[in-house]
Amino acid sequence: MRRWWKVWCAAVAVLALAGWLCTPYVKDWWLLRTACDGALPSGAVRQLASTGGHFTRADTTEHAGLGDYGCSLRFDGPHDATLVVTMSAYTRRDDQDAKFLFSFPQDGFGTVYPLPDDLPGFVDSAGELQFLLRCPALGRDSAGRPHRMLVIAAPGRDTLRDPHAVYETVVPLVDSASRHLGCGAKPLTVPKKTAGALPDSSHQPRGVPVSEAAGTGCGWAARARLPKGRGWRVQPLLTDTSPGGRCDLSLRNGSGEQTEMSLAAWYGDWSNRLVTEHGVRMPLTATARCDGESANFAVRASKSVGDAERRAALRSFAEDQVERRGCSGLRSFG
Repeated sequence: MRRWWKVWCAAVAVLALAGWLCTPYVKDWWLLRTACDGALPSGAVRQLASTGGHFTRADTTEHAGLGDYGCSLRFDGPHDATLVVTMSAYTRRDDQDAKFLFSFPQDGFGTVYPLPDDLPGFVDSAGELQFLLRCPALGRDSAGRPHRMLVIAAPGRDTLRDPHAVYETVVPLVDSASRHLGCGAKPLTVPKKTAGALPDSSHQPRGVPVSEAAGTGCGWAARARLPKGRGWRVQPLLTDTSPGGRCDLSLRNGSGEQTEMSLAAWYGDWSNRLVTEHGVRMPLTATARCDGESANFAVRASKSVGDAERRAALRSFAEDQVERRGCSGLRSFG
């Protein structure tokens, strides 16, 4: 009898140990299955979290009546409860304008980086991916403007940050947010080409000679009459689907390049604050109407570029943007 008692106790101990060892993996499976209402792809998320240990917590917030939804997943990384990924979505104008205030502060010339494959948005200076999509299911607001949804998603700073894994993770989150908020946006597709690192201040897209700019969002530079100088290059920091961005023109300066002129475009009524001061329109700017809202354009240049040259570049840039976006009523100031 005593022998069977010992065997039984040993079996219980083994089962208890096995249960204890399996618990973290069961929790991993459960969190991946339920986090962000089941929208996260297991393989891509595990790749992002490969720098740490087990998943620890998932959070979701939703206020459909207020037009916001968000979720996050954390893991046992270098810091306690390290983020794997986080996402916030907004359909209210006030919320979107507040977020753009940080992405495009002051004169709006803060650097943002275009998303690949014409995804509608950009990567901001903090490394967050921002998507702005039209919401056909929400119609138009009282001012006749189409409702849109802004989604901000980002991998945690201690994740692997593999570009393809990032896009495989965040694109389904954008689609999920559209469903939760009743946006009705067309589902996005994970980009196929994501070579290199996610763009940021230390991994900026490379500039190209203006003669090779035709296939970029700054194709106008290939046709423009630029100020005299050899070796003009353009860094395309916008696409035809981004709510804002720039074309930076530079010249060789020794072994490096120096930006001589930047042309910026912003789409939406939120951008009016970038081109007015005390209710007065700033010089060397332009405006048009695009999809029922304001579009604004501006130029910034070094002292070596005269006002006449700035105006000519702004005109070429704005005309190209208006043609690309199907805008109307282009007007220049100063």
